[in-house]
Amino acid sequence: MTWLRAFGEIVRSGLTIEETRLEPLLALRTAAGVAIVVGPALWLVSPTYAASAALGAYSAGGATFQRTWRPRKVIALGAGASLALSTFVGYLAAGRLVTFLPLLTVWAFAAGMAWALGSTAGIVAATTVGSMLVTITLPTSAGRALEHAGVIALGGVAQAVLILLFPIRRWGAHRDALADALAAVADYARRLRHDPTAPFDPEPLMTARDAASVTPSQARTRPPVLHGPRGLAERIRPAVAALADPYVGAPAEGPGRDRARELLDAAAVVLDAAARSIRRGAPAEVPPGSADVLRVDEEHEVLEGPAREAAERLVELLGEALEIAGSGGARGKTPRPPGPADVQFLVRPTMFRLVPVVVQAIRRELRRDSPVFRHAVRLAAVATLGYLIAARLPLGHGYWAPVASVMVMRPDFHRTYARAVARLAGTLAGVALATGMLRALGPDAHVSGALAVVSAGLSYTLIRTGYAYSQCFTAAYVVFLLGMGGQAWEQTVPERVVLTLLGGALAMLAYVVFPAWETPRLPGRLADWLTANGRYAAAVLRSYAEPTQEHHADMRSSLLASREARAAWQEAYDRAKQEPIRPRGLTSREAQEAQEALKRFGRAAMLMESVPRTDSHYVPEAERLADALEADTEQAAVDVRERRNPDWGRVEEALHAWEGAAAGDRSPVVRRGAELQKRALEDLATAVSCTPLERDVGSAREEQRVRAAVAAESDGPGPAPRGG
Repeated sequence: MTWLRAFGEIVRSGLTIEETRLEPLLALRTAAGVAIVVGPALWLVSPTYAASAALGAYSAGGATFQRTWRPRKVIALGAGASLALSTFVGYLAAGRLVTFLPLLTVWAFAAGMAWALGSTAGIVAATTVGSMLVTITLPTSAGRALEHAGVIALGGVAQAVLILLFPIRRWGAHRDALADALAAVADYARRLRHDPTAPFDPEPLMTARDAASVTPSQARTRPPVLHGPRGLAERIRPAVAALADPYVGAPAEGPGRDRARELLDAAAVVLDAAARSIRRGAPAEVPPGSADVLRVDEEHEVLEGPAREAAERLVELLGEALEIAGSGGARGKTPRPPGPADVQFLVRPTMFRLVPVVVQAIRRELRRDSPVFRHAVRLAAVATLGYLIAARLPLGHGYWAPVASVMVMRPDFHRTYARAVARLAGTLAGVALATGMLRALGPDAHVSGALAVVSAGLSYTLIRTGYAYSQCFTAAYVVFLLGMGGQAWEQTVPERVVLTLLGGALAMLAYVVFPAWETPRLPGRLADWLTANGRYAAAVLRSYAEPTQEHHADMRSSLLASREARAAWQEAYDRAKQEPIRPRGLTSREAQEAQEALKRFGRAAMLMESVPRTDSHYVPEAERLADALEADTEQAAVDVRERRNPDWGRVEEALHAWEGAAAGDRSPVVRRGAELQKRALEDLATAVSCTPLERDVGSAREEQRVRAAVAAESDGPGPAPRGG
């Protein structure tokens, strides 16, 4: 992708309205938290204290809107405490540049490294840098600085108390995650009716598993309906895939295919009903016709062999989903998942036990090629440089420049640039709106305070519709706060616009100077995914060859590792497509073809996973193929990284040996799944292998596509050629 085309995508992304469900009640509660601390501080103390209170309550409230599975009140308290600490420590060092600049650099670097813990931690940490830059200008002594820190922390406490007293959709995010997982499997079943080999994106299942990890205190209050259905979705997914696949399940045409389509449609209806039941906490009705379809007639059933086994297994699993839909998640009525009664929940460390987890996560990212480490370096450099530049400009409120940089910077190129564009656009609109209102209403501290609270509520309401639109009311909120403190709009508006532009430019320039491009890392991400898929396929075969509890646990853990590797590849691939640099190692076409091949490889393993396991026999051929798959995929991963042609010699030998023993094979589904895997591996080798001559031709073709794209852009609108 060229720079010109990349900038077009950046502007479009930064100004796009994201279609999402608004949550006005949550916004109203959070805005009330801002009003509760701003009003008394303004009425009883001074506008300066009210500004500190507003900063703490607003930032703590914004943190609760981030996607996290921890209790919102804990997030609010943690954000308020972090803001208070950064304010007090910053003031202690703010007397001289020789003390403040090193502190700012170290603090910004630590905030950047917080992205190793996830986006919520990274965003909250960046907010503390902004707090340090803003509030150190308010107090006049160490005692006053401590008072301001206390007022800021009080804002977080106010938000936490409101969350405790007025819970809105308690466990709502967890319910949505589980319902989305069931709805994703329902959508998968519908797509299989028309495309028996349709792909499945496991991201909803991964999100549901993340949401299912709870602390001991959360486990005691979690609704019963959130315990079992996630495992149900995991088991239904391979069942519907095995039923629909013409190679291992229902025939491609005829009455058997029609029956499979009926079952898949009924499965989608039942799963959607279960998803609605979990999301709303109320019983959901299933049409009688769909329930009638889910009856396997012993005499008149047209499905035979493996297809009939898959149908019976699917009907059994959907019976559990019908119970969930009928119960509505009521306490004591939700069916418990099968298994021992003392099954442990997925453990999430408490806040006190999170320290070693944090240390380990940060240590893993302390390397030069880590995107998180490079982001931390950029953040520290830009915050320091922006502070120095703004301090020497003939403008007040110079901290706006580094604050703008810190708040728009992200570890990847596209989001950093898109947020910079969105922040500038939102700031222009917000200050224009606030300026017009201040001119019309006049300089009154109480009116400005009320308008600041209203702006905060609108910012919370639009926080998930796009950064530009939320930033519009955030900018208005800041202007009203300054108006509350007696600042004239003629001074604040031009300064805000110019310094925001400067901060955004510094953030964008920093990524050019010290980038963390994903494009060169694509071969490594692909190799990691290949290795993880190979281990998963080998674990499935070993679980079939010798169905022990140990092999089943190994299959489950390797499946989770495979999903994580796939998610890492997908994230890197999506970022690479938006980067304005030439492909290195893998062209866009090679990456796309390799991705499709690995998806088919993983799908074949999933089909084999759907085969019922018994302890009655041992299949040495499956064990031999498992060893061959694991060895060949590990070696192929090395070959992909070093741009060598992969070889599947061991797999071919193992399959050839299995063909000789196929007469006594009692599970043709596994054998056919192994053949599907072999074909997928051959397609992968074709996608990534090339001779020296092909490398030269591929490079020339890539350059031609780039030139064609540039020519198309210069000629005007029209369909752009694929590639780049």
